[in-house]
Amino acid sequence: MFSNGRGMVIVFLFLAGVINYLDRSALSIAAPFIQDDLSLTATQMGIIFSSFSVGYAVFNFLGGMASDKWGAKLTLFVAMIVWSLFSGALVLAVGFASMIVIRILFGMGEGPLSATINKMVNNWFPANQRASVVGLTNSGTPLGGAIAGPIVGFIAISYGWRVSFIAIMIIGLIWAVCWWKFVKEKPEETKEQKHTGKSYVAATSEGKLKFTFYLKQKTVLFTALAFFSYNYILFFFLTWFPSYLVDARGLSVENMSIITVIPWIFGFIGLALGGFVSDFFYKKFAQKGVLFSRKLVLVTCLFLSAVCIGFAGLVSTTVSAVTLVALSVFFLYLTGAIYWAIVNDVVDPGNVGSVGGFMHFLANTAGIIGPTLTGYIVDTSGTYTVAFLLAGGMAVVASLAVIRFVRPIIKPV
Repeated sequence: MFSNGRGMVIVFLFLAGVINYLDRSALSIAAPFIQDDLSLTATQMGIIFSSFSVGYAVFNFLGGMASDKWGAKLTLFVAMIVWSLFSGALVLAVGFASMIVIRILFGMGEGPLSATINKMVNNWFPANQRASVVGLTNSGTPLGGAIAGPIVGFIAISYGWRVSFIAIMIIGLIWAVCWWKFVKEKPEETKEQKHTGKSYVAATSEGKLKFTFYLKQKTVLFTALAFFSYNYILFFFLTWFPSYLVDARGLSVENMSIITVIPWIFGFIGLALGGFVSDFFYKKFAQKGVLFSRKLVLVTCLFLSAVCIGFAGLVSTTVSAVTLVALSVFFLYLTGAIYWAIVNDVVDPGNVGSVGGFMHFLANTAGIIGPTLTGYIVDTSGTYTVAFLLAGGMAVVASLAVIRFVRPIIKPV
């Protein structure tokens, strides 16, 4: 897994995930300061949180197509530069409208990340390792969320919230320069591959079908539905959980910044393990078909995540709420690699980036709907309970739909 330059690819993709969620989580950590500084209501803050996903969802799709056409290396290089610059540009915000514009452009920059990671994994790794590698590389995202609390919280308290966004912009630009210098699009062919005339990707590919063929498949659409519920819970946690701790639980910003680390650590463990668990079952139940192992992990863990997040809104103590949210994030992230593994399993390599990006686009409409809806619920009801229950209910429905509708795709001859 780590030989012939593959270890370098894993490390860079892992660090890209860390930076991605460090940048993305920074706004929710700084939100109490920003709301006071710019005089924003909870509904306005919810719209700002959602505006990120407008650009993000569209460029999930366009970024995936770009990785198929121009390569994952170039696509991710450009994406990192764009999102880093617009992360730093938040210091120029003067009110509600400017915050929305900057966050949309920031989301456009971050949009291609997951599809390009999936494309790079498809380029570099065999089928029986891909879920493990996707999980391992994407496990950098919750780690980025974990360190965002202490880093952004400390800088915001000590030097002001604007300085924290300048710092994380610089980190992203440094990564982009190193990525371009040290990482290749695909591994070099071995002597054996040159002798047989088969490259790594060619050996595993089929004839390329039209991209539109996959858009009509229930397996793709209902995997996207499950991914939607995954993202609804994730964006609820990512955007509103820090404010929930401050508003509903009465914690100080300092304590909130530390406590938010706990669920992220659970998420890091879950995402790192999820791919390995799926690949273990992939090998153990090979006779039952590749999708059996993926669905086993996806349905079980998504359902458990739903139950935990739902009950988190009903408990009376902060310790219980944080524990249940941490468990929800753990089970949620155990499924994190599965959506991408299913795409790799059922889609020909020439369409992996585009179909993965399309699925991710549908899934991330949750990031447009969820934060705004949560802000509205909080403003109108004065409580977060309904928002917790709604997030859990969606995931229950989606996990049941996966059982019924996710099946092997029958491809035309």
